[in-house]
Formats: sequence, C-alpha cells, structure tokens
Amino acid sequence: MKKNILVIHTGGTISMVEDSSTGAVKPGNENPLSTQTMRLSKLANLIIKEPFNLPSPHITISEILFIKKLIMDETKNKNIDGVVITHGTDTLEETAYFLDLTIDLDIPIVVTGAMRSSNEIGSDGLYNLISSIRVAACNDAMGKGVLVVLNDEIHTAENVTKTHTSNVSTFQSPQYGPIGIVTKQGVFFHNAPTHKEKYHIDEITKQVALLKAHAGMDSSLFEAILNLKYDGVVIEALGQGNLPPATVPGIQSLIDANIPIIIVSRCFNGIAQDVYGYAGGGKHLKEMGVIFSNGLNGQKARIKLLIALSHTDDMKVIEDMFH
Repeated sequence: MKKNILVIHTGGTISMVEDSSTGAVKPGNENPLSTQTMRLSKLANLIIKEPFNLPSPHITISEILFIKKLIMDETKNKNIDGVVITHGTDTLEETAYFLDLTIDLDIPIVVTGAMRSSNEIGSDGLYNLISSIRVAACNDAMGKGVLVVLNDEIHTAENVTKTHTSNVSTFQSPQYGPIGIVTKQGVFFHNAPTHKEKYHIDEITKQVALLKAHAGMDSSLFEAILNLKYDGVVIEALGQGNLPPATVPGIQSLIDANIPIIIVSRCFNGIAQDVYGYAGGGKHLKEMGVIFSNGLNGQKARIKLLIALSHTDDMKVIEDMFH
C-alpha cells in the first residue's frame, strides 16, 4: 500500500529557473516542481502544499515556524506517513535543525534542495525530490528525527552542513558522515542518532547575534550588541574555543548583563573545549561564565540558543541544553 506523504514546497534553487539570456537563476511565474510533483504519484500518495516560494536567504524564523505549524496541523488532521520539505540550500540546515528540535513526531521528516535550477543541464532537484519521497516512505526512517537527503545520501539535521558553494555533493556531516544512502535498490541506513532533544515552541521573540572571531578582534562588537539589547550571542571562536584578549572586557560586560554567550569553533572539524588558560583562552572564558557548545556550528548554535531563550534565562539550564 502506498504511503501518504506530505510535500511542502518553500522555494529555493530547486524551484527556480535559469534565464537563458542572462544566466541569472531566479524564481519563475510558477514553481516547476508543482507540475513535476504530480508525476511522482507512483511513489506515494502526495499531499502538496506550497505556503510560499522564497529563496533561502529570504527565510526568517517566522517562515520556519510556519513550516513547523503546517506540519503539526496536517499530521493532526490527516493520516500522514511522512513529510518532505523542498528548501533553498543556503539556510536549509537551520530550518532542518529547528524542526528537529521542535517537532515531536516519529514519522520521517525529510528536507531536500538542489544546487542546480530546474532547467540547467545536470539539474539535481527532481532527483533529490524523488530520493526524499522514497526516504520519507521508508519504514526504517521512522524515529530518526529530521533528515536531510541530497545526492543519494541521508544526513541528520544536527550534523549536516553546506560545505561547498556550488558542488552537488555540498551537504556533508563533518566527523560523522551520512547515516544512510539511497540506491536504485532501496533506502539503507547504517547508523542512527543516539539521543533526541525536543522543545515545545510556539513563537520566537528573542534576538541572538552570531559573530566570527578573528586576529586582532576587540570588544567593540560586544559593546554594540549590549547597546542593541540582544538577548544572546554565539561566537565562532578560534581553535578549540579561544578569543583575543582585547575581547575580554566586552565579554565580561555581556555576562554582567546576564546575556548568555555560546562558544563554538570556527574550525570545520572538532569541538570547542576549555583548554587554554591564558587571557582570552577557553579555560579563562569558561571561568568567566561563557558556555561551550558540544560540537554545533555557529548557525545551529544560534538556532538552539533562540529556542533555549524561549524557555528560560537560567544560565545553568541553558548550559545543560548545550551539553
């Protein structure tokens, strides 16, 4: 019996066309996937929704919350066996991770996209959509959280990130790799997430800044964040979690104002750790009250801090969430 799969089109390169005269890739008058999707009915019974058609840099937390609410409403009122979301790749991992943290469903939820528009040679959008529907209809995908499927690979929302500006194999999970693959014969998992985190969220009202550390960085940006009344800060720090000493006064002023600071590493691999004891070193920052994140990248740590601040302003609780 064919599964009932909810397909949510949100826009992105997967739903764009290339202008043959200018080479510009942009949304057309209609989403080409809207017609293509109907041709995929042999894979599953498809329930199609298209709440908006936006390039992923236009996606805000409001759109992400709308996607979450749409999934919850549709799965409550209909017999839905799985969900596929088509999305632009630039912010795909942020949407996927937010949904992973806030949707408590066992049915497969798959996010996919494309690196080449619908009418380019070698377009990967329709193929990725087919693969994603197959994963969403697969019994083995149950209970594995939100998955990201592109280029025949299945990744977890927590670990996956975009690693290349244009390559079709851009989505990778540094240190961990994919948890499964899609082949002509079927969908195969060789790994599974070992823990789940779920948080009830109806709205996001907080503001969290994301900064990247660099040589010679000082306190000016931290002072600006304090004056702008941000609610939290994520810093992609140097190495294992270190900052230039000139940032310390600014860090201290934020901590004194009870504004949580999350440290991740700007390095592609590894996790931030409180190792170095010099001024601005990780151990020094930890003693000041900075929170070290266990392996998230900057953009996902920002998503998680937004969710954390929607629940509490208790620093100990927030620290526990990041560990």
